[in-house]
Amino acid sequence: MDKKKLMIIDGSALIHRAFYALPLLSNKNNLYTNGVYGFLTMLYKVEEEINPDYICVVFDKKGPTFRHEQYEQYKGHRQATPSELVQQFPIIREILDAMNIKYLELSGFEADDIAGTLAKLGEENSMDVTLVTGDKDYLQLATDNTRVLITRKGITEIEEFNRNKIIEVYGITPEQLIDLKGLMGDQSDNIPGVPGIGEKTGLKLLREYGTIESVYENIDNISGKKLKENLTENKDLAFLSRKLGEIMTSVPMEINIEELKVKEPNWEALRKHYEELEFNSLISKIAGEDLQEEEKYSPCVYNIIDYSDYEELINRIKKENKVGFKFIISNSNYIEDEIIAMGIKTENSPTNIIYLDKEQEEFINIFKPIFEDKTIEKIGYDLKSDIVILKRLGIEVENIVFDSMIGAYLINPSQNSYSINNISKEYLGYYGKDEEALLGKGKSKKSFDMLSKEEICDYLAFILDTVFNVENSMKNIIEEQEMLELYYNVELPLVEVLGSMEYYGFKIDKKELIKLGEEYNGEINSLTSEIYELADIEFNINSPKQLGEILFDKLSLPIIKKTKTGYSTDAEVLDKLKDQHPIINKILRYRQIVKLKSTYIDGLLNLLNKDTDRIHSSFNQTITTTGRISSTEPNLQNIPIRTDDGRKIRKAFVVENKDYILVDADYSQIELRVLAHISKDPKLIEAFNTNEDIHTKTASEVFNVPKDEITSSMRSDAKAVNFGIIYGISDFGLSRDLNISRKEAKEYIDNYLRNYEMVKKYMEDIVESGKENGYVETILHRRRYIPELKAKNFNIKSFGERIAMNTPIQGSAADIIKVAMVKVYGELKKRNLKSRLILQIHDELIIEADKEETEQVKELLKGIMESCVSLDVPLIVDLETGDSWYDTK
Repeated sequence: MDKKKLMIIDGSALIHRAFYALPLLSNKNNLYTNGVYGFLTMLYKVEEEINPDYICVVFDKKGPTFRHEQYEQYKGHRQATPSELVQQFPIIREILDAMNIKYLELSGFEADDIAGTLAKLGEENSMDVTLVTGDKDYLQLATDNTRVLITRKGITEIEEFNRNKIIEVYGITPEQLIDLKGLMGDQSDNIPGVPGIGEKTGLKLLREYGTIESVYENIDNISGKKLKENLTENKDLAFLSRKLGEIMTSVPMEINIEELKVKEPNWEALRKHYEELEFNSLISKIAGEDLQEEEKYSPCVYNIIDYSDYEELINRIKKENKVGFKFIISNSNYIEDEIIAMGIKTENSPTNIIYLDKEQEEFINIFKPIFEDKTIEKIGYDLKSDIVILKRLGIEVENIVFDSMIGAYLINPSQNSYSINNISKEYLGYYGKDEEALLGKGKSKKSFDMLSKEEICDYLAFILDTVFNVENSMKNIIEEQEMLELYYNVELPLVEVLGSMEYYGFKIDKKELIKLGEEYNGEINSLTSEIYELADIEFNINSPKQLGEILFDKLSLPIIKKTKTGYSTDAEVLDKLKDQHPIINKILRYRQIVKLKSTYIDGLLNLLNKDTDRIHSSFNQTITTTGRISSTEPNLQNIPIRTDDGRKIRKAFVVENKDYILVDADYSQIELRVLAHISKDPKLIEAFNTNEDIHTKTASEVFNVPKDEITSSMRSDAKAVNFGIIYGISDFGLSRDLNISRKEAKEYIDNYLRNYEMVKKYMEDIVESGKENGYVETILHRRRYIPELKAKNFNIKSFGERIAMNTPIQGSAADIIKVAMVKVYGELKKRNLKSRLILQIHDELIIEADKEETEQVKELLKGIMESCVSLDVPLIVDLETGDSWYDTK
């Protein structure tokens, strides 16, 4: 009979490795997730490979262990764990609970002691034991029945050790590794060992003498005066170090091995965690479809109508003075894809389905007056897409009074999805077939033109039934939360603004893009030749394996990291090798240009509208919890600006023709001005009211240096502190940004808060307000609920405090730019100008202005943006014009 398999995971080691190996990932709630994500990725990987019958995760518990009693300086020089990592441990534990995976931690003992004890217990129960860790200390636990998997290259690769491999690699047994620790110590754990003895010398001694005891029994035979002297003078340290380095296998725990048996996870809880953390790639690991609660479907009634029925429908709409509508297109491109059908409904009628593959002209003639009637109320779901489609048909929709997606977002901006199905489930308690259910997910996704007529009709009817049924409920909640003005005067009108921006898009000079692409290709070819010459051989530069062989075998550069398939050649490795050989800078430059070419030249060319050469980005109103707008396909917020090569790409963003010019308006330091207004800090307010350079002032305050002695480097550091305060940065985060010690970073932050006392008070007050009310607000009463503030766990509560401090600042800045957009768009429309708002990015608005209207546009743009909201400090807008986006910067 096959042996049962026990897998023991060193949770503390793996999450630490993941945290430092991966970038500081966070979800839209600004909760750091990189350690959690890396841990889970590794857990799934090893679980799939090993298929254990029993599983347990072990953690270190905060506080001293029995080793501290033996040696007070044990681990004494380790820095405190960054708060960005500390906050992730409770998340791991919650997910393990949902997975029904047992985890253990015990005061006075370390994770490896618990793991060692469990491994011994597994062997006593005749099991095959696998230990998964990033800590090589575990190798001492390897036996004929226990193997150790060590993660490499951060967390992505694994090296397996059993007893025989350890003997093969080190020339000693696993038990002797404990003696090796005694001789050489361990710098990471502050275990002293014998001075002057490293791994090479330690291994040589143990291969010859076997144990530390035997080394000292044969001390007179050891060659090397200094080595013998060090061993003699530090005998006690050698034995102490061995004791400190030995993993205990008899931790007093009352544990029955059956408690570790693999169990069915709580799929629903697990899905919720992954959705909240935005671990979309892990949701596929959930066997959820057949295990979820049985869905309840509400039957939808609809009629398919044609031209002969239009008059009756029009009369009903006019009588009720209110209509809901939704279009379906063949795929997802609202500018180019075929319009298939539209659902249209009044409150007292079923949904009417109109197929637009024929009689489109008749539809436009009859329904255009209805959509453009300023007295008939229009409601729907995700109306931005419908606005774009109506514009394609030459129809300008008027009097939009309700959008259920925007309502759901405003009520709770922290949800992961505002699908019509989620809205129905949340507000009505029943499900329907939403887009994902109809079309599937990912690469295998179907298009709407592959659906049957029945499926399309059901979908449209479900949307419109839901819209009418949730309207009053949502309006009541919005009113209760004092957000009527925000909803009706900002978010709802913004739907039309964003729809218009998507429809018009941004003209691209295709020739300029191609020219840039040719320039990049030329440099790529030159760099390729230079790299070949320096390597003295041709090879595939894009192949990490081949590049690694060139750098580390042929050119004998120092090896920084190894992977399962060879040498690591990632950016971190190459950066460390910059001064080692001229080929490195060539490779870095090659990678930079290849990325620019593929992402921003080829990528933009692929997204061009074939008829107009315009880019039509999607502007997302319901993605961020702070209220900021984002863009996708392409993400215009990522168009490079910090490098000359990146900035050149903006040369391709141009005006429609010689009759137009771009007018670019950018708020100056809007978030810092919001902070001054909200905090009422007199120093900040004075600085902005007297037009003083805020970063120079902060540098003077933080570094205690006269303003005229502030260097550009000091001003740059102060700028990082200013914006870091807004984003709730920690000393760990600031130290990484500025490449300074955490101690220095803490001093910078402390000095800032000492000098700007009202900022500090604001931070304290807003946290208390958040705790008391359960939410914080922006200047326009946009709410963000923060349940984390009432968490018992210190780290989760700390995360909530950072959200509380940050949201009113970021959210208010988002409110201001949105108000400006609505007013600017409205004024352009009111004056019947040819000029149109085509882009919002961060705190910047761009209008494609008719040249004859330029001065008028500049005046209204600057005037509206600087006066749209009243603050205690002036809102300042920088204005530039040009024939391209590049020219306006």
